[in-house]
Amino acid sequence: MRIHLGGSSRQSLVIARGALDAAVKGASAATSSEISTHLFFAAEVFAGNTSLRRAITDPSRELAAKSALIKDLFGAKIGKEASALISDIAALRWSASKDVIYVLEQLAIEAEASAANINNELDRVEDELFSASRSLLGSSELRSALVGGAGADLKAALVTELLSKKTSESTVKLVRALVTQRRGRSLEAAFADYLFGLANRRNRLIAVVRTAAPITDAQKVRLSGAIEKQVGQPIRVNIQVDPTILGGVSIKFADELIDASISNRLAHAGRALAGKN
Repeated sequence: MRIHLGGSSRQSLVIARGALDAAVKGASAATSSEISTHLFFAAEVFAGNTSLRRAITDPSRELAAKSALIKDLFGAKIGKEASALISDIAALRWSASKDVIYVLEQLAIEAEASAANINNELDRVEDELFSASRSLLGSSELRSALVGGAGADLKAALVTELLSKKTSESTVKLVRALVTQRRGRSLEAAFADYLFGLANRRNRLIAVVRTAAPITDAQKVRLSGAIEKQVGQPIRVNIQVDPTILGGVSIKFADELIDASISNRLAHAGRALAGKN
């Protein structure tokens, strides 16, 4: 997120993102969106109760006790996928207990981005969210209504009325969440956080492929299919022609690097020879 996370929390966000990747792999758009809904709900619950937040982030507390607490707290209110994710998060270490709120929100945004991606609407949602920020922030009347003392239900209804006819379901859902769960942020800051979250998920769904020479469209289709099969979601393949790799291919995707280039093999061989001498 844009908010600064300390060392332990920053590493926990990386691990939590990996858990989300696994949860949405091969999932339907509806399932990914449901995970998002439940993570937003969990973030709000923990934001409103310091004792609960400390209980699931306390490193001295047994994981079994934390999992039991999560089960008792949410029960049937959230699905098994979100419940498992929250249990995974509870097992991580945190620089500050409040950081778990921001990570849950980040995962909720990215889960909805995954739903949009499955529907081939992620670029559309990013554009719509940016446009919504311009229109809502540019009207003093709308700004007052969204930051004023009206209840969350009224604010959510206003967003739905303003956006539902022209924008995707994912966009409407995200804007409803950001105006009802600002937690002291300005609207500008909330929109910036959500746009940042969408960009993070998009970046995790782009495979950067380096080849020594251009590849054919057919080869690109086969490569995309192979990566999508592994990821379980539509991905975008960006081809970079780099003669310095000599041959083979190097693929960077999310936090993984698969380097089968000749230059990399030669470098490994050189290090191996140097180690023998």
